[in-house]
Amino acid sequence: MNAKAFAPPWLFTVAEYHRMAEAGIFTEDARVELIEGEIVAMSPIGSRHAACVDRIAALVRDRVSGVIVRVQNPIRLSDHSEPQPDLSLLRARDDFYAAGHPGPEDVLLLIEVADASVMYDRNTKIPLYARSGIREVWLADLVTNVVEVHSAPAGSSYSQMQRFQRGATVTSAQLPELRIEAAEMLIG
Repeated sequence: MNAKAFAPPWLFTVAEYHRMAEAGIFTEDARVELIEGEIVAMSPIGSRHAACVDRIAALVRDRVSGVIVRVQNPIRLSDHSEPQPDLSLLRARDDFYAAGHPGPEDVLLLIEVADASVMYDRNTKIPLYARSGIREVWLADLVTNVVEVHSAPAGSSYSQMQRFQRGATVTSAQLPELRIEAAEMLIG
């Protein structure tokens, strides 16, 4: 038997991942994120995906005050995970997290927009967010034109999940003033 077949994969820490970026291993525009110790290539961003992210960001900024809205920036979930959700709504901080990326305790709501990445977001990222204690995640599924709201993390999943189609209003449990029509989020 080949001993190599039984060797566990090398899992990177966030610190190692940052050192690789600083050393120029990744180009400045590389679309990668660290998920449970693995460096994962992110799907290319299509025009509909980009438009949805921009639209949701504008809607959120219009409807919620006192939070920081980040677009496709890292959040540090653990020593081995630093994903880049499409939108992060964070507790306000005077330094805008200059001292370090926000952690799970700073996150009020994450929003992922998914087309080609829908299965990855649903089966990898959402369970990761649940394990990290992120209290609420929205998934704007551009394939089925549905917005899923995941809340109440319980281990590797969320104990509550609601699906909203066009015509329905999505309301955040963490930020009750945030109410968005599903159709406003699902451009196209």
